[in-house]
Amino acid sequence: MKTFIRIVEAGTISSAANELGQSSQLTGKQLRTLEHSLGVQLISRTTRSQSLTDSGHLFYERAKIILAEMEEAENLISETRAIPRGNLRISAPITFGSQVLASKLPEYLKQNPEVSLELCLSNRTVDLVEERFDAVFRTGELPDSQLFARALAPYQMIICAAPEYLRQAGKLRVPQDLKKHQCLIFTHTSMRTEWIFQGPDGQVSVPVTGRFKTDNSEALLAAALSGLGIIMQPYPLMSTEIAAGRLVRILPDYEVPNRPVHVLYAQDRRMTPRLRSFIDFCTTHFSQ
Repeated sequence: MKTFIRIVEAGTISSAANELGQSSQLTGKQLRTLEHSLGVQLISRTTRSQSLTDSGHLFYERAKIILAEMEEAENLISETRAIPRGNLRISAPITFGSQVLASKLPEYLKQNPEVSLELCLSNRTVDLVEERFDAVFRTGELPDSQLFARALAPYQMIICAAPEYLRQAGKLRVPQDLKKHQCLIFTHTSMRTEWIFQGPDGQVSVPVTGRFKTDNSEALLAAALSGLGIIMQPYPLMSTEIAAGRLVRILPDYEVPNRPVHVLYAQDRRMTPRLRSFIDFCTTHFSQ
């Protein structure tokens, strides 16, 4: 159809071929194929001239409208793909989602007014594809998978206790002293059985036990504030309590290894403008 219009407007098949960047033979063949498919002659051709038939006039006027509408539709689709819009469904661990991610989401939504976002918080390992999430956040080492992953800033982990607990149970000098203390156990990760430290003499692994276990960081924090035991959790969860003196950092000469943080998403077939904008936003705001 495009070739036919160029032939009509250029005046000859050879002129149209030059404008289309193809051979005269191919241009003539495309015209003959179109006429054959329609069952009518569109252009009357002689060795010296060409002219539109009656059917050619009708088809030419209609074809111009169709191609103009086609171009408008393509432009609309391009615009739709370029502007992030629609609903994003995101999953994140409870502490990271509530303490770190949630505070930044209003900024993302402000930058992308045509995007809506559903944030699901859970410490279980969700299935991104089966549960129809666009992206999921994971803390800790990643298992092998078919998902793409972007590394974000690692989680800073610290160990604390309430002043009341330390007054009653005594202070700690080295990680091995934890064996004599009540540790508040986070059951979601390997921290449920051992805590690892990096100290002056290298890495130290200490088995931990305690009377209180939970898979919820906020519940663990409440237990620590009540003086029930020693807590190891991400700094963002406990920063306010530390600043207020309700929790005290312990074992200052021993660092707790940071936990990796990644945002994961499926292959390119799911990389919509809204997802791309969200991944770029996270990479920018959570890479420090």
